[in-house]
Amino acid sequence: MKTSQIIDSDLSGSVLSVPPLAWNDDFTPNHEANTALIRHIEAGGVTTLLYGGNANMHNVGLTGLADLLQHLIVAAGFDSWVLPSVGPDFGSMMDQAPVLKELHFPTVMILPIQFPATAKGIETGIRRFADKLGKPIIIYIKTDNYLSVDQLKALKEDGVLRAIKYAVPREDPNVDAYLSDLCEAIGPANIVSGFGERPAIDHLRTFNLAGFTSGSVCIAPSLSMQLLRAIQAGDFEEAARIHSLIMPMEDERERISPIRVLHDAVTLAGIASMGPMYPMLSGIEESDYEAVGKAASELLKLEMAERASVV
Repeated sequence: MKTSQIIDSDLSGSVLSVPPLAWNDDFTPNHEANTALIRHIEAGGVTTLLYGGNANMHNVGLTGLADLLQHLIVAAGFDSWVLPSVGPDFGSMMDQAPVLKELHFPTVMILPIQFPATAKGIETGIRRFADKLGKPIIIYIKTDNYLSVDQLKALKEDGVLRAIKYAVPREDPNVDAYLSDLCEAIGPANIVSGFGERPAIDHLRTFNLAGFTSGSVCIAPSLSMQLLRAIQAGDFEEAARIHSLIMPMEDERERISPIRVLHDAVTLAGIASMGPMYPMLSGIEESDYEAVGKAASELLKLEMAERASVV
């Protein structure tokens, strides 16, 4: 695992994969399966592993956290970033900070809290956590004006903010006053699109964001990386072609649940046996296995064909 400080070019150098975590039936980490998924992602050229919502880090407590994170560090390649998430509540963040600091992660992401919280209180919590960690952090924004533009600008200027994972839903992702103002205040090089491939072309073309996060990258990392490179090169025809290959998997995630579908899709595609979902979430219904498994398997076939074509 790389431990040097993340710079702007690192955010645009790779799709930020957001993998699920594999668990045994007793809810201890399945290290073998987690390693297998990491190897699959890295084999497709992806070098950033961001363990957040898809990993259900909201519900992972302090007990066993160090062992889990140490395994992920060892499993990742020498040139890969491993970025864990904390929170979303203040107590969890502060309890987890010493473990994260000791393991020398280059940064971590603070998961978004919905209730009870105020923008002023969120800022206070972020500042206290970053001070305890001793490093700038990634803030995950999923709701409009979660923090004001002025607050985020101040956090950036004070060295607290490293980057923003932006995932506020819009009917038209090209029309977003909040995102536009954030880009002007802190620079688009410090913001990544946080919705996967679906709005990635629009977000990067319209707002010049640094890159995008992805869940389907866990099945098709090479294709997702090609999408990023096509957008960066301004080849939007090629970007649209690749985008269309990934959308059937994303449609299944949107139809049921992005987190739950991805967890089980990795298993159904035969990449790694992810086991049960960590509480307080559960896997998809058996009635959805066929549709999700078909989408995942077909995407994996496209991925492996793409890898074979460039060898």
